Amino acid sequence: MPEGAGETTYSVDTNAFMDWQARYYPTDVFKSIVSHMAGLVLAGRLQAAALVHEEIDAVGTPELVGWAKTHSSIFVPTKDLLAGALTIQDQFPGLRDPKSEHDEADAYVIALARLRDGIVVTQETPAAEKNRPRRTHFIPDVCRELGVPCISLLGLMRREKWAL
Repeated sequence: MPEGAGETTYSVDTNAFMDWQARYYPTDVFKSIVSHMAGLVLAGRLQAAALVHEEIDAVGTPELVGWAKTHSSIFVPTKDLLAGALTIQDQFPGLRDPKSEHDEADAYVIALARLRDGIVVTQETPAAEKNRPRRTHFIPDVCRELGVPCISLLGLMRREKWAL
């Protein structure tokens, strides 16, 4: 295990949960990920902003919605992250989707990682890697500028030395 990985807190974005359970690592095929994730949950190392839970409820598969409900303790209340998220949104207005009609989780995901001195887990790519991005900043861009570590779901698996 990498130095310090045993204590690292991960702040997980909605798309990482979606990619885990619905897109790339479905639980019926990658059964060991369920137990690895459970281990992180039990250790208090897998966390997410409450807005991530709301996004899962809105767009997640029934299985993921059920998993999130069962593991509701991982979701950190918005009020605990609000000040940090507002600071991030003020500093990086290009992080917000101009077409969004509701509060987005992105700034809260980053704020949680900062609060816990943790690592963001997201499947987003930086704006420079996108073809005609609809905004100027994505989670990896803001993390880079703020010095917050940011990895993909596969990066988490590698960091934790999971063998599937």
